[in-house]
Amino acid sequence: MRVTTAAKSAVLTSTLILATTGTAAALTDEDPVRAGAATRHTADVNIDLSAPVITRDSILIDAPLHTIWKVQTDVANWPSWQPDVDVVVKDTPGRLRPGSVFRWSTEGLDITSTVQQADYGKRLVWGGPAQGITAVHVWTFTPTRNGVLVHTEESWSGAPVLADRAALQAALDNSLRKWVDNLRREAETRAAG
Repeated sequence: MRVTTAAKSAVLTSTLILATTGTAAALTDEDPVRAGAATRHTADVNIDLSAPVITRDSILIDAPLHTIWKVQTDVANWPSWQPDVDVVVKDTPGRLRPGSVFRWSTEGLDITSTVQQADYGKRLVWGGPAQGITAVHVWTFTPTRNGVLVHTEESWSGAPVLADRAALQAALDNSLRKWVDNLRREAETRAAG
């Protein structure tokens, strides 16, 4: 099957957006509550419900919440379990928190993501502009009797999205599905080890 230039561009753009819109709330596995850090709840940051491209996906992961959170928020180690991520650099030291910035490269794109919300073990949001696309990426983690339900949703808006909505929708759908599958695989492998 031949991949068209538009499809390649859509995949690269989706990867850029995923990076820009963030998946990391804590850059370390440190639990801020156990570490004695004061926690306070702020209003939840949500995706742009009026955006032309929105993707939602969920997966049940049979691993402890702490393990899943550590895998997802240890952005420096994403390349070890996310095949499409080449390198990640944390610009803000310590655990992920609102305002934390990390830069990463995937599919030949260099992305800068800023954390907008980090509620340990519950919610992680990052986002930002990339190549004319504004993205917001939300992750939630809900313990259940059978594991942890990980839900993600992401919105994309901007001129490039309006110009090729169908291709970018498909690219984001594919990218998020691969991300949650890889997260499940990595977290369950670590939990079993």
